[in-house]
Amino acid sequence: MTHNLVTNYGLYKKLEICRPTPATIREMTKFHTDEYIDFLYRISPENTEEIQKYQQKFNVGDDCPVFDGLFEFCALSAGGSLSAANKLNKGDSDIAINWGGGLHHAKKSEASGFCYVNDIVLGILELLKIHHRVLYIDIDIHHGDGVEEAFFTTDRVMTVSFHKYGEFFPGTGDLSDIGHGKGKNYAVNVPLKEGINDESYKNVFRPVMQHVMEFFRPGAVVLQMGADSLSGDRLGCFNLSMKGHAQALEYMKTFNVPLMVLGGGGYTIRNVARAWTYETAMAVGEELPELLPYNDYFQYYGPDFRLDVPSNNMENMNTREYLEKLKSKVIENLRHTTFAPSVQMQEVPKYNYSSDEDDDDLNDKDIKITQKASDKHRVPETELSDSEDEVGDNRKNKRSYRINPSSKEKNNVTDSSSLGNDNNKKEISTTKDVIQENNFSPTKSYISKTNGDEEKVGTIESVELTGENSEKLGNLNKEEVEKVEKLVSEDSMVIDSVENIEKMDET
Repeated sequence: MTHNLVTNYGLYKKLEICRPTPATIREMTKFHTDEYIDFLYRISPENTEEIQKYQQKFNVGDDCPVFDGLFEFCALSAGGSLSAANKLNKGDSDIAINWGGGLHHAKKSEASGFCYVNDIVLGILELLKIHHRVLYIDIDIHHGDGVEEAFFTTDRVMTVSFHKYGEFFPGTGDLSDIGHGKGKNYAVNVPLKEGINDESYKNVFRPVMQHVMEFFRPGAVVLQMGADSLSGDRLGCFNLSMKGHAQALEYMKTFNVPLMVLGGGGYTIRNVARAWTYETAMAVGEELPELLPYNDYFQYYGPDFRLDVPSNNMENMNTREYLEKLKSKVIENLRHTTFAPSVQMQEVPKYNYSSDEDDDDLNDKDIKITQKASDKHRVPETELSDSEDEVGDNRKNKRSYRINPSSKEKNNVTDSSSLGNDNNKKEISTTKDVIQENNFSPTKSYISKTNGDEEKVGTIESVELTGENSEKLGNLNKEEVEKVEKLVSEDSMVIDSVENIEKMDET
């Protein structure tokens, strides 16, 4: 629903939309145990004996049901966060978003709270390859216990969680939980009571995060934006409006530190989609009209059909005295930390993220590339992009020319309109000068012919025309011939002579 709303608002034109590679088993076991990941890989709803045998050991069943496609769901969620970390590590993005991530309850060898694979921990481990220190912030109404537990004894990752505490799942995250050993004082918990509103939340969040950024000086920030802290959530009990929830992202942007934004909880789905769409627009600096555009889930947003999640009249149980005491205690704990803890100096290898197992298959040119491996390097034609044939600000409405230095007669025309991916470029060659056409598109046909000379037609089908009048159409059937003739008559540019080619080149 979020992706559909983002698309219909036109926000995708301001984004680079990436198709992440599902995480491999080897990548998942960088945090989780081999036995647990193997269980997730084998389990299915039909395998009741397997579920009963390991129900207690891996905590599956009640809050973490087994469903069809469970492992694929985990692989996609984790792969999205790994890809986001990769973008930040390589400096390709300042902000990377994975709304399908943020599963912060998953433990090393068990599921918890509908979280099976902890994509956040995997993403942070990837960031630590490049960045000395990583800050994790959690504004989900539930305590981010899985992430805190994973980094409880290290000073390279600081975890900060703003959550409901007291007879509330998962029951952890007390103010006194501050880490252990080397990680002491690097776990920050801000336990809140029900009914907190925008003003109170802002007055706690910003002073705490200002001191955290000053003391810890992270190289990258991971922000989990669970939407169950919104007003009116089915399982939540906070009273944050959509804008009150988004102020966390707005504030963290001001520090100009590489930022990974993740999803999380949220059980009133129409409000989750509203909030994450609004926050996507905030990430790219766009303002959206309040009236929702028509989309595939338009009926879910009734009766007002507006981009807004207002607060209600719920009582705020967080008094000013309580919040001041919280802030004072948290800031006092931060004073006991080592200022910007150092990391042992070592040479940082050239960063080259890959999905481990699958990329190895591409190294041997004698091995046939599988469809899965091929899809990693090509975006389908149906994928979203701001290509040159779309109406918009023409941000990528440019053609890229590349001259082949090995031949003076052969030039290449390259279309790189598909999501900015160089691997999606299609190449067209002629034996004369390159055919220059401002509206080059892979849906059009480009024909060059001279009297008696054999030339190539640059269509997606790579049809070849020969002869003076282009009467021979190779091995095409009747339907394909009619298709080519239609392209020639309607969309293409036919060059009848060498003089016309030279004239066009001068133009």
